[in-house]
Amino acid sequence: MNIQSQSIQPNHIIVVDSSDVSKPELAQEFPDLPIEYHAFREAPSAAAQRNAGLAFVDADVDLVGFVDDDILFEKDAMENMLAFWNQAPKSICGAAFNLIEDVPDRQGVKGLKGSALVNWLGLYGDRPGAVAPSGWHGRIGQLNEDTQVEWLSTSAVLWQREVLAAYRFDPFFQGYSYLEDLDFSYGLSRKCGLMVVASARFEHHHHHQQLTPEWYLDFGRMEVRNRLYFVRKHGLSVPRCYLGLLVRMAKTLYEVLALRNGALLSRARGNLAGLYDSVFRKARDA
Repeated sequence: MNIQSQSIQPNHIIVVDSSDVSKPELAQEFPDLPIEYHAFREAPSAAAQRNAGLAFVDADVDLVGFVDDDILFEKDAMENMLAFWNQAPKSICGAAFNLIEDVPDRQGVKGLKGSALVNWLGLYGDRPGAVAPSGWHGRIGQLNEDTQVEWLSTSAVLWQREVLAAYRFDPFFQGYSYLEDLDFSYGLSRKCGLMVVASARFEHHHHHQQLTPEWYLDFGRMEVRNRLYFVRKHGLSVPRCYLGLLVRMAKTLYEVLALRNGALLSRARGNLAGLYDSVFRKARDA
């Protein structure tokens, strides 16, 4: 992260660290930045750690941001973001920075997602940042103008403090917390406006790690569990969600063959296990 190189810097930076060994010296590496370090002693969880960090925000703060540790802002990104907020209508409660790292669709599924049949079925949104009736959210990607959306990623985003005083991330989303940002922001989009600010640009350099078949298996199961929870919580279409989950599993199987990535087969197996659990375990427990 390159906050120290910004033309305008934040007044307060809170680090909530879930590492096995506390590293308070991290704050000392940047003596010119107002960093406050806190060790997180519960099981690592993006949702829980963000909630914990909110408890340390000063009461007189107007804007609160969430930023991943693997992003790079353009030099004037924060200055442009604050310029947006200085003239933003009160109806806007959240604004995200604009991702300029556009990932190519190597699996050739853009045509599928954009097809008339898929849109008619309500499986995918037909515009950036839309949430379809199935509960599947459209990728935002790089934008050329300020754009109102229905959800925001927590990679780089600012929220009005008064909104965060009344809302928290749902603790259901544990561990990797898949879809916790969709759940949080989509719920708020029904009450106030969400924007992506085109001139506030950043790059996201994801940490690369070797993902094991076991990780893919757990993630595949989580995809189903968390998506269905989100859909039911927000009153979206459960049948369309199941159809979308089957399409997602078919896409993964296609990737196994096209990319010759055997580890992804575990993801599909996890999807299948999650679907089984959602239907038969729920019926058995009823």
